Amino acid sequence: MLKLFLWLRYLRKKKIVYMSIAAVALSVSLLFVVASLFTGFIKAFEQSAVETMGDVVLSAPIKFAKYPLFIKRLEQTGAVDAATATLSAQGLLHLGKGNVRAVNIWGIEPGRRAKVTNYKQFLHRQRDLPGEPNFDVPNQQASATFGGFVGIAVVTEPDEKTDEYDKNAVKAIFGQDAVLTTAAISQTEESKNTTAQVKRRTVKFIITDIVETGVYELDKRFVYLPLEELQRALYPNEQEPLVDQIQIKLADGIQIDNALAQIRGVWQVFAEEQLEWAPYLIKYTNIETARQMQSRYIAELRKQMGVLLLIFGVVDCSVIVLIFCIFYMIVMTRRKDIAIIKSCGTASSSVIFVFVGFGVFVGVIGAALGTALGYIITKNINTIEQWIRVIFGLKLWKSSVYMFSRIPNDVNWPSALQIVLLAVAAAAIGALIPAIVAARTRPVEILRYE
Repeated sequence: MLKLFLWLRYLRKKKIVYMSIAAVALSVSLLFVVASLFTGFIKAFEQSAVETMGDVVLSAPIKFAKYPLFIKRLEQTGAVDAATATLSAQGLLHLGKGNVRAVNIWGIEPGRRAKVTNYKQFLHRQRDLPGEPNFDVPNQQASATFGGFVGIAVVTEPDEKTDEYDKNAVKAIFGQDAVLTTAAISQTEESKNTTAQVKRRTVKFIITDIVETGVYELDKRFVYLPLEELQRALYPNEQEPLVDQIQIKLADGIQIDNALAQIRGVWQVFAEEQLEWAPYLIKYTNIETARQMQSRYIAELRKQMGVLLLIFGVVDCSVIVLIFCIFYMIVMTRRKDIAIIKSCGTASSSVIFVFVGFGVFVGVIGAALGTALGYIITKNINTIEQWIRVIFGLKLWKSSVYMFSRIPNDVNWPSALQIVLLAVAAAAIGALIPAIVAARTRPVEILRYE
């Protein structure tokens, strides 16, 4: 009780201690916000891959047929909830005179894709409509016979100041004709020699919906067409539809490793029996989770986060120096109190504990305030960024630079706990030397002339 009484008394009488509390609070809040925003960005990046591609992605080295049978076998395993196929290509999108841009083309099954990913939530027109999304052309009066989707950043760029898309431009694009120019490799046999030729293909379609995933790179580059129509345009002589990727949603509660093992087993049998593939083709088929596909980039982000936290941590070591100076001043000005306590028989170790404990006390209060401040800043970071833009005209976050239209603001509580513990330890270290000085105080020398 005596120690607590002294802590409260010093806290009340020595206003300069508040500076120590403020220093700890600001340091904790800074590291809290940096760790949370970095971790939030990493989580958002991983989650965006899952939301756009599914839990597991099977990428074949060459295009293959009979994919409905493979999907049926996958769903029969119990490890897979749903799966969908994708045919990919690249080309040039022509939206009007002088408006041509390079795009990635995905042939998809919108209904099945909506079961594997959050695809329907990305669509502007069909998001709130009942039923599965589709490529149907409403009130068809155009020359093209089927519809397609384009990313929102393909038709309009976000505003430089607000980072928002022009909704009127989006509405105006619905029903517009578009032309894709792409290419396909075809093989011909002449005099017992097989030669490969690249042939240009032109695909006309009507824009029936706009896709906004919230990830700028995806919204800027992708065009989505019906799988059958893209296959027919690229490979008109093929009797069966061809695909090069299967995107899979796993069943709830299934272990990732077990699911991957089952998927690989099904693919092994399917590729050998139905596709009659050579072992090397099966070997080079890539089957991994969407998160694993981003692992290299995520690893680099985590390294950068570690370096940044280390730099800020070194800067925040000034807290130790500040607490040392303040506590040393308290010891020098309260030597009489220390002498009286020691003259009553208090051991030097108890005196050390008084000041080290007071340092921990200050650290806990500062860390608690810093955690609260960091939480408020993190959860309201988008509002803060918006006010900075309104007041100073400075746009800090642009989706064209940082990928996402909003700043990820998830709180990283494990890192926050580590930061709090380090802050409390720093406060204790800062108080340690003054505590030792106080413990070495000799009551006789102090009280001789009192």
